[in-house]
Amino acid sequence: MAHEPEQRNLGNQPLDAILTQHGLTHHHVVAASSAPLTHKTIQRARKGRWLKPAMKLRVTTAVNAALLAADPSSTADLRVEDLFNY
Repeated sequence: MAHEPEQRNLGNQPLDAILTQHGLTHHHVVAASSAPLTHKTIQRARKGRWLKPAMKLRVTTAVNAALLAADPSSTADLRVEDLFNY
């Protein structure tokens, strides 16, 4: 009985479209984060590489902060479910 490897590549995530729509780069998100976050993590999140729930929450918090920094009048209130489909 062979054990099938867990699927870790889940395709482009809604996060990718949101960042593109608002003209945000990986650097904008990393700079807005109050917690340790890398450009590589944002790239992995956009492309659908599996992330742990705590890291998905960290990315979500950083994206909300980046959206608010880009447009102070916005009401950035995205949830993890809005950015990731897994």
